[in-house]
Amino acid sequence: MAPDGERRGADRRSAAGDAADRREGHDRRRGDRRQGDRRRGERRAWPSIGPDTEAADSRFARRESVEDEASSAGALQRVARLYAAARAVVGIALVMLLVATGLASDRPDPVAPSIALAYALAALAVWLLPRPRALVEAIATPAGNGRRRLQWLATIGIDLLAFVALHLLDRGSGFNFAALLMLPVLMAGVLMPRLLALGIAAAATLLLLVVAWETERTTGDATIGLGRAGLAGIGFFATALVAGELAQWLLRGEAAARDSMELARRQAQLNRLVIQEMGDGVLVVDRALRVRAANPAARALLVGREPQPEVPFDLGAHAAWTALAAAAARALAGEPWPAEGREIGIALADGRTRRLRLRVRLTRGGGDDPALPADPYGVLLLEDVRTLEARVRQEKLAAMGRMSAGIAHEIRNPLAAISQANALLLEDALPPAQQQLARIVADNVRRLQRIADEVTALAPGHAEAPPVIDAAAIVADAIVDWARTAALSLGPGSRLETELPSQPLKLRFDPDHLRRVLVNLLDNAARHASDTPGAMRVRLVRRDGRRVALEVASDGATIAPEVERHLFEPFFSTRSRGSGLGLYICRELCERYGARIDYLQHPPSERLRNEFVVVMKQVV
Repeated sequence: MAPDGERRGADRRSAAGDAADRREGHDRRRGDRRQGDRRRGERRAWPSIGPDTEAADSRFARRESVEDEASSAGALQRVARLYAAARAVVGIALVMLLVATGLASDRPDPVAPSIALAYALAALAVWLLPRPRALVEAIATPAGNGRRRLQWLATIGIDLLAFVALHLLDRGSGFNFAALLMLPVLMAGVLMPRLLALGIAAAATLLLLVVAWETERTTGDATIGLGRAGLAGIGFFATALVAGELAQWLLRGEAAARDSMELARRQAQLNRLVIQEMGDGVLVVDRALRVRAANPAARALLVGREPQPEVPFDLGAHAAWTALAAAAARALAGEPWPAEGREIGIALADGRTRRLRLRVRLTRGGGDDPALPADPYGVLLLEDVRTLEARVRQEKLAAMGRMSAGIAHEIRNPLAAISQANALLLEDALPPAQQQLARIVADNVRRLQRIADEVTALAPGHAEAPPVIDAAAIVADAIVDWARTAALSLGPGSRLETELPSQPLKLRFDPDHLRRVLVNLLDNAARHASDTPGAMRVRLVRRDGRRVALEVASDGATIAPEVERHLFEPFFSTRSRGSGLGLYICRELCERYGARIDYLQHPPSERLRNEFVVVMKQVV
């Protein structure tokens, strides 16, 4: 058991040592990411923002991590490759020099050329062969540990020994091989921690001193040799210190730039997330009307339920987007565009026209300086006008909810007194003219009471879960009751046609409120429809995605666009005696139960051109 414990302890100490080595050389082994970040910035300038884009996508995070690690090791790997190339060039030059010198000499010495040849072959192998080159580049990665640092030391040590051996063996040639020792010392100062770099400089100095001492022993003249060795040693130490300081200064600058790029990258991720989750549509368009980026809201506004196009796509290639493309072209051409935007219309595949508010923002190459040329990109901000109108309706609803209780109290009590007094007057024998005035008073009292009831219906109720009802049965009963009240016969040849399912349709909706919605829609249809058979139609159908649609259509005159945009607003009516609350109450009751009501206008070729559709969620 003891040997196993010792072995585990040694493994832990080795791992701790490796971690310490990584921390010690972390700052020096950071790479230059500027070029890589610039290239990635070009790729990410206008990324495709779609429904499948996730700011925290694990694949995106892994790709970013790999790119960051590769770019951080780039500078060290470039220096390592440069060092390997320099060693190969120096080795070849030494071989050529020594061979030429030997050929010109009467007594050539094969030892020095052999050392130069061996050194040149080793340097060429490291520079050209894949596996040794990969080893040198791996040594320069931030993950390099103590074992790889020993490989660095071995490489630099080989250079020191080779150059010192040449200096020792070929002293009479007149070549200063000692100057070559500056190359490994310089590389040590750049690539290794300061203590190791100073150790390399000290080793080079000691080797020169040994050569000088050997010269003194053989020639007896040591003053010049030791002085030159001392001066060279001072140069080695100065080179190691200056190279190390310059490398540290450059690495600190690169680290600051890298931190800035990382901050910009995270900010870009945050911006993409915000744009993706925006309810308004965002399009990035160039001067050729090519959409470079589009968030999910913009795609949904452009195509509705149709398949969404892939970015990039041509904004002018679709006839339905002609108005949008023309507006974008005018804005990109420099036409003044109001800050609040302009309203345009696009045609959807189902024949409907969607009204959008378009705001345009142009990007400029000179930042905030308008004198500089504009960048050929424009940001189109799209808002659904119906959404804006719904926001206004919600504000009006909140205001009406606050005053509804006061209205009910302040109006109903006086109306009750007026109605009772008017009834007492009618009990007396009045002249015909006064009886007509009393009936007018009674009619207006009933009208005011109806308005008070409708306003009270909009007041916030209790937050209770609505019951599950059979929509088919409720709608059928409501149609029968409404026809009886309107003195309208049902059946073949009737003014009202019905298409109801024979199977139950389960919904979560208050039955009285559903009847109220249907009665309001039928009253509105009967008011504008003709007296011919089939002038009105009520359908209750099941749609895809567990949806149920209640459709009320009529053959009345189509609604003008300027009236259509105000259909569901409170107190808006085209009739002089209308309260303007019928359709507004329908919409508010539908939204209370998660339903949606829309007005559809069909082509003139169809008989029933006006249709109100209530889409509700079916309960399984």
